[in-house]
Amino acid sequence: MAADLVLDTAIRDWVLIPLSVVMVLIGVLRYFVSKLMRSNQVPDAKIVKEGQLVIRARNLRASANFIPPKSFRARRFYFSNEENGLLFVPKGQAQNPQAQMFSDPNMAMDMMKKNLSMIIPQTLTFAWVNFFFSGFVAAKIPFPLTQRFRSMLQNGIDLSTVDVSYVSSRSWYFLNLFGLRGLFSLILGEENAMDDTQRMMQMSGFGFDPSKSLGAEKDSLDIIQHDWALPKFEHRAEAVLKKLVR
Repeated sequence: MAADLVLDTAIRDWVLIPLSVVMVLIGVLRYFVSKLMRSNQVPDAKIVKEGQLVIRARNLRASANFIPPKSFRARRFYFSNEENGLLFVPKGQAQNPQAQMFSDPNMAMDMMKKNLSMIIPQTLTFAWVNFFFSGFVAAKIPFPLTQRFRSMLQNGIDLSTVDVSYVSSRSWYFLNLFGLRGLFSLILGEENAMDDTQRMMQMSGFGFDPSKSLGAEKDSLDIIQHDWALPKFEHRAEAVLKKLVR
């Protein structure tokens, strides 16, 4: 049976609370530093236009059943025909986003700044946590967990007799690292809040490929089945009135 521990209040005052406060302050500071390092670039008109096309095609798919079949077919042909459709991209005109990024020195410099603003604070913070707070049992989760969570919640503690619900200081660091988006949305605003998971996804994504988005939206628009909802409104209204009369 797992051992039940009594955590010292000094661990809360000198490990748990300082670690949480430092992680929040580092996240806010990193946001303002990355904002200062960010260069003001004029958006490419072609990329903006293609993004607006994708939004228009999605709106057409979402409201397809509220327009007559003839109007829907005309709009779908306008977007997805293979002669001059707005969503059709010939194979020879598809751009490589990686090559486009490295051909633009400003874009490559912005990517390097983003990487440095994320990697350097994480490295220094993890070294600080590993040096000063390694080996502490910092907190306890107020609900039971299975053994699968032991490696995630008790990183740095080699005690199989400790209950899984106890969290080590190193694991608490990782939980704060990837789980502070809600708090940052309150401090910085919803549009500026971004946790490290999203930053890592941006680092691995390199560039945006508009041809793939246009092609995917064209395929989704081609396979949609139109079912005009207006003729069914009368039957629905009749059924509702009958229920009210009864």
